[in-house]
Amino acid sequence: MTPIRYELIKTCKQTGARLGILHTPHGSFETPMFMPVGTLATVKTLSPEELKEMGAGVILSNTYHLWLRPGHDIVKEAGGLHSFMNWDRGILTDSGGFQVFSLSEFRRIEEEGVYFRNHLNGDQLFLSPEKAMEIQNALGSDIMMAFDECPPYPATYEYMKRSVERTSRWAERCLKAHQRPNEQGLFGIVQGGEFEDLRKQSAQDLVSLDFPGYAVGGLSVGEPKEVMNRVLEFTTPLLPANKPRYLMGVGSPDSLIDGAIRGIDMFDCVLPTRIGRNGTVMTSEGRVVIKNAKYARDFTPLDPNCDCYTCRNYTRAYIRHLIKCDETFGIRLTSYHNVYFLIKLMEQVRQAIREDRLGDFREQFFEQYGFNKPNAKNF
Repeated sequence: MTPIRYELIKTCKQTGARLGILHTPHGSFETPMFMPVGTLATVKTLSPEELKEMGAGVILSNTYHLWLRPGHDIVKEAGGLHSFMNWDRGILTDSGGFQVFSLSEFRRIEEEGVYFRNHLNGDQLFLSPEKAMEIQNALGSDIMMAFDECPPYPATYEYMKRSVERTSRWAERCLKAHQRPNEQGLFGIVQGGEFEDLRKQSAQDLVSLDFPGYAVGGLSVGEPKEVMNRVLEFTTPLLPANKPRYLMGVGSPDSLIDGAIRGIDMFDCVLPTRIGRNGTVMTSEGRVVIKNAKYARDFTPLDPNCDCYTCRNYTRAYIRHLIKCDETFGIRLTSYHNVYFLIKLMEQVRQAIREDRLGDFREQFFEQYGFNKPNAKNF
């Protein structure tokens, strides 16, 4: 029996969005869900206890970075990632494919795998489907990702076609190399850029391999939001309704709602902690750049409609002071608030699906957040 199961609870009559439950070896979690990113086995500045307190269910860790530091052998010796980082809920590990994409200046893609330079010391490294499975099996995550190529945007049709075909071959190799299929679920990643026929080919190839879940990859890499939404509209219907669908690397509030409307169950992104470290916060009234001078004497919470630890206890003026002085506590407070904001947003999305009003919720949220305005500030 597969260690990962998806249970469909309800479909929103207004939008078609799905309410479901993701069952993992470390708990069951309602979807659609936002998954905070803990690249190096930690969500930056936040403790596992704080993440549980705010309702996080699954968090991500990074295969490539943990391979380099501390080494997957050390994590395995510690009893796996759950034990190593004291997290008893779900963990998803990516395959390293996106990191290879982001290190494009130093990489060489071959059929057997990818040669590239270690970003820490310049050593040559080689990552293949088999190596990505070896690392993730050692890490012991609940959900592993197949090793894929994440092509840049834009890419030519010819390049994308070759890339999709290679990703399908690599997916087969991943399945063969996966040593713990009864303990860890392996997801396939659908690629194909903005080309509908290539997305269809990729989906057909991967669905035929019967993965326990599927990701839509190659989005949020620089394409306009309209392109991403259009790709989701013709891609998610190609994926099995009885398995989870994961949109990789997407975390802006508008895209979480639009992705859920297009049938996505799982999202992840470094966005909330990354912008938090720069003094930018998400609020129910739109984006706030707390470093701005106008907040120097603002003794109200970051978000008057938020009940997170940060908003219950601290003011904009104080948080601005901390950020301006490079105090770590400041970025802890902004990061806590931003992650909490997205987790609670997805709770609201799930409630709207239950009540068949996600379309109305979207309109109300976009109006309140300012996404409907011309030249609206986005993330």
